[in-house]
Amino acid sequence: MANPTSPSLKDLPKVAGDLKSELEGFKTTCLKNADTQEKIVLPTAEDVALEKQHNALIAGVENFNTSTLKRTDTKEKIVLPNAQDVAAEKTQQTLIAGIEKFDPAKLKHTETQEKNPLPDKEVVQQEKVHQNLLNGVEHFDKTTMKHTTTQEKNPLPDPEVIEQEKGQQRFISGIENFDTTKLKHTETCEKNPLPTKEAIAQEKCA
Repeated sequence: MANPTSPSLKDLPKVAGDLKSELEGFKTTCLKNADTQEKIVLPTAEDVALEKQHNALIAGVENFNTSTLKRTDTKEKIVLPNAQDVAAEKTQQTLIAGIEKFDPAKLKHTETQEKNPLPDKEVVQQEKVHQNLLNGVEHFDKTTMKHTTTQEKNPLPDPEVIEQEKGQQRFISGIENFDTTKLKHTETCEKNPLPTKEAIAQEKCA
């Protein structure tokens, strides 16, 4: 191995003149003394617990004993389609085949006619009335309105109506507060009068 040689003066990188003058004239006395503080942030209890859980999971995977596993046989089940599914599949395949093999030469030439029927006189008149109504509402001049005062009327009943109301209330009160002990005992006599001779004779003549 060859011994390393020092580069010549021409091979050294060149420094700009102004930067060289600043470096040569720099005074270390201009620097301020600063104390270096090394800070070590300790993990929280939650971080420690998560780290322990992660390490335990990795250790469990790495040290897992595969001999504790039991052998199992995989059974592949193929469910056959029922008659309805088969019919639907056939219908879909027939439809797709019909679309793919469709012959556009069998189509007939048609001409499209665009119709834009004009409104009749009745519709035009209704539209005009509606538009005039909207214009009247939108451009209504409020200055043409007159100031009005609202009078609330609550007519009182006249003396005749009041007297009738009082009489009705007294009548209802008399029925509700009637004292049945003031009634006297009465006996009901049922009378069935016999017909007279004249009534019998008239009945016979009839």
